[in-house]
Amino acid sequence: MFTSFLGFVGFFGLLGCEGPSNTQVICNKNPELCADLHKDSWCRFEKGDLIRNRYKLKITPEPSGKLIYDQLVYLEDYNKCVELAAGVQHILHPERTNDRARAFGLSSQTLFELQQTTKGSDDPHLAYYHWSRFNDVKAGDIFFAAEKAGTIKDVELIAQLAAYYLRINPVKAKALYAQALNGSNKDNFQPDWLLALATLYRNENNQEVEYWLSMTNILMTDAKYTESQMLALVKGNRKLQRKLDKDANELASLLAAGNYQQSKLKMLLDKETNLAG
Repeated sequence: MFTSFLGFVGFFGLLGCEGPSNTQVICNKNPELCADLHKDSWCRFEKGDLIRNRYKLKITPEPSGKLIYDQLVYLEDYNKCVELAAGVQHILHPERTNDRARAFGLSSQTLFELQQTTKGSDDPHLAYYHWSRFNDVKAGDIFFAAEKAGTIKDVELIAQLAAYYLRINPVKAKALYAQALNGSNKDNFQPDWLLALATLYRNENNQEVEYWLSMTNILMTDAKYTESQMLALVKGNRKLQRKLDKDANELASLLAAGNYQQSKLKMLLDKETNLAG
């Protein structure tokens, strides 16, 4: 199914079961994983994610669709970042600008080849990728068939399904977000889920829960907000605001620690989704 891509992975060869997480160590021991990337400190996070995922692919004899999907996403992120970096002219060291331009060209080619290799895959992660990026109808059919069959278990894909149903089927969207949260931990939880749920509760005219979830998101992301707008959600009731702020702090702490199961949000969503079901 991924013959050409796996050949690319095979080029890297195989090592042991566990590997380093420090990207410099990975590059020193596996220079082929980093040879096509730029060398300076721009796009540090994007480059780091890409290198670590490449290493996982290197030590995995049969990569899962999820692992290859992650590679596609990390390649996209790196490619976009290094494209911007390539446009920044380095006066003292023009060779750095040239190096970034080289990395942009190589990453564009690698991304295109991987996109072509994974096209037509029946893996839900890769089908979702091609449906969401290219509006590939056949890929969408595969993705939603997997949903119907109940074979989508990955939290990230469940959350993507929830986002899709947000406008066309709010009840289903809420149930899917509840499912994603039930399977979440401190590493895969996304604060944006709280904003989506806040939108659902706003549409139900439940402004207290909307405030609670919105404030939790603000605390977890350090997002800017307007105090007057938040206060307006609770109709100027400062006593209620203080209570909800306390609840938001508690929820933010639990979610950041991966303890959704202990939260009041789980109790609320379980009750509502069970009633809906």
